[in-house]
Amino acid sequence: MIPKRIIISRTDSIGDVVLTFPMCAWIKYNFPKSELLYLGKEYTKAVIESCSVIDKFISWDAIQQMPSSKKLIFFHELQADTIIHVFPNKDIAALAKKAKITNRIGTSHRIFHFLTCNYKVNFSRKKSDLHEAQLNFKLLRPFGLNNIPSFENISKNTTYWNVENQALPEEIDEFVHSQKNIVILHPKSQGSAKEWPLANYIDLAKELAENKNLVIFTGTENEGKLFRSKIPTNSAILDSTGKLSLKQLIFLISKSSSLVACSTGPLHIAGLCGIQAIGLFSSRRPIHPGRWRPLGSLSKAIVFDPDCNSCNREKECSCIENISVDLVSTEIKKGA
Repeated sequence: MIPKRIIISRTDSIGDVVLTFPMCAWIKYNFPKSELLYLGKEYTKAVIESCSVIDKFISWDAIQQMPSSKKLIFFHELQADTIIHVFPNKDIAALAKKAKITNRIGTSHRIFHFLTCNYKVNFSRKKSDLHEAQLNFKLLRPFGLNNIPSFENISKNTTYWNVENQALPEEIDEFVHSQKNIVILHPKSQGSAKEWPLANYIDLAKELAENKNLVIFTGTENEGKLFRSKIPTNSAILDSTGKLSLKQLIFLISKSSSLVACSTGPLHIAGLCGIQAIGLFSSRRPIHPGRWRPLGSLSKAIVFDPDCNSCNREKECSCIENISVDLVSTEIKKGA
């Protein structure tokens, strides 16, 4: 198979999207004349457009607003010969088949793919020991890929990641142009991950500020409402929640020295930016760091107990709450 115009379909969250970029880079390296179209959610557009090997972003949100007949016409006009369903979506799979896209690749673990995909790859994500970025490579078997790259090889090659300069709010811009280490704390995950207690982030912020770091809390406006009032009043601690676009957040992360978060989008962005991305994880499958740790040579994953009995039995567990502030602070100092 020599693809010419390929749709990568992943219509879920930022972190999931980031972890498709290594497979996109592999496609572009092995098929340099191919054109890569990325079908994603509108809110992930800024992240997708920061990946240099992707030629065009396609908004699934915009397509969903079209009448059914227009959707099919739109897919026809893309003139794609291949679509890779990285995130299975029944409606997209049906559209791709109706549009007569020649090569339709998806996991065999979705019943609707038996009716809509002509290349069905047999693998399971939930029970695998592989990282999410490695699992995405399995969908490249129809392209002739037989050996999945190691996480280390995937993680050290992030040359496809480009960050555009952005104007930042004045009070944040002053931080960026200082000579001190900027540490970003991103406490919330919009429910996508087990979270470290907010009180721990507050204590960590105080300690970092005392050690001459500049601390910036990030998050959406709604997330900020949950903890804004608890952020210490300190000239070295800044609240940016609700003040940054995604492009501005990406730029801010690239100018920082460290970011601390649970398994969420900004953590994965930090990994690609090459800064110290410190992820706080549960050791329970399938949310463990072996599957979801960020890419990047400076990324680190912290769990309280790799052998947690409850996590090993895949039971709900709050052991992430026991990760100490001192441990996280020590890891930040190692990278300073």
